Amino acid sequence: MKFRVGLTGGIGSGKSTVASLFKECSVLVIDSDVISHQMTQSGGMAIAAIRTTFGDGYIDASGALNRALMRQLIFSDRAAKLQLEAILHPLIRAQIMVQVDSANTNSTHTSPYLLLVIPLLFETLNYRELVQRTLVVDCAENTQIARTMQRSGLDEQTVRTIMASQISRAERLRLADEIIQNDDGLDTLRQQVDQLHQHYLAIFSGID
Repeated sequence: MKFRVGLTGGIGSGKSTVASLFKECSVLVIDSDVISHQMTQSGGMAIAAIRTTFGDGYIDASGALNRALMRQLIFSDRAAKLQLEAILHPLIRAQIMVQVDSANTNSTHTSPYLLLVIPLLFETLNYRELVQRTLVVDCAENTQIARTMQRSGLDEQTVRTIMASQISRAERLRLADEIIQNDDGLDTLRQQVDQLHQHYLAIFSGID
């Protein structure tokens, strides 16, 4: 059974960049956002349940989830947000475990441990039990907002609404086993990842 690290952080914190740096260390990354997007594409596992629960209007012409319309709904209607989570999270968790099991049983997976990228790691208890360590990517909130606006084209108010729907920065940091600060550029980020990689190797080897 491979050791599992849960990577999380607020929107715009740089989780994807950190995950890519761990990949450079030959660590296998399982990303719940990638799984979620696959499940809400045309023909995805979640589409039928979303259509039944929310109606045809939330499915676009290609048969995929209308993300913009759904975003508007769930950030204005908590009950709708919970309904969507009730559809997606069990499916995502099950698929994460399929990939974990594959990594544990397939000899071609030589990764010394697994990195599970789960944005809602602390908000959703069923995810927390999947990992042995929790790693938080942190940066200043103004940096989060600027990065997200640049990356996604969302306006500042929308980004702040998304941030408000997530666990607070202070609570996220309190719950973390390890923290990566992502305010100072890629070189500093890579150095932190390299140090943590060695730390996790030592834990996995039982000598830390």
